[in-house]
Amino acid sequence: MPDQPTFRFDDMSASFTGQPVEAAPRPAAGPSRGAEGHRHAHRDRLRQRFTEGGADAVPDYELLEMILYRAIRRGDTKPLAKDLLKRFGDINHVLAAPPARLREVAGVGEQVIFELKLMQAVGHRMARARVMKKPVLSSWDALLEYCQAAMAHRDIEQFRVLYLDRKNILIADEAQAEGTVDHVPVYPREVVKRALELNASALILVHNHPSGDPTPSRSDIDMTYAIRDAAEVLGLVLHDHLVIGKARELSFRSEGYL
Repeated sequence: MPDQPTFRFDDMSASFTGQPVEAAPRPAAGPSRGAEGHRHAHRDRLRQRFTEGGADAVPDYELLEMILYRAIRRGDTKPLAKDLLKRFGDINHVLAAPPARLREVAGVGEQVIFELKLMQAVGHRMARARVMKKPVLSSWDALLEYCQAAMAHRDIEQFRVLYLDRKNILIADEAQAEGTVDHVPVYPREVVKRALELNASALILVHNHPSGDPTPSRSDIDMTYAIRDAAEVLGLVLHDHLVIGKARELSFRSEGYL
């Protein structure tokens, strides 16, 4: 993927081999030394507040400040944290923003992007772990949370298929295709073919609407029926099709489409 930078760590710090750490110039003697001391004290207080009170003890901009510490070891990360939140709206949108858009913000370089994408990946893995190998229909809220985390803030449409075994345990979660801001190509034959390869018994379709409105289009509905019909011929059950918007999701089953 062209937007994913490649890095090699030379130790357990934030230093990257071959690239300078993004930072303010090294403090010189005189008044700047006092500014560095103030910065260290601020970071220590912020870490202590987070350690003692958890995430609820710090607002989003301070949480983002701390995420940026590894990428920007010297200098004040608060202005950049606030700039990112002002540009993208909230911390979820910051972490999910494409690298090309992140680079438009002054002060964002490859190491900042790396740290943000690392945090995004950790969040996705945590949400995914709550649904994988578990009965999906009894873990529905966790499934919706995972789909929101993985797809709600994407700038282009993505189509995923969740494959379930005969006990409705999630055995595979696969991205089948990516498209444009308002369309993603889907091939029903490939969806059901993959279900047979996985020995799945049921499936749930998921795709996002970058516009934020999860109302299904006519093509969404037609595609869903095509997959449902192909699945039924092979004895597979289509449980639902979820359309993920920015703030909410729509269930084909709940809305009466299935």
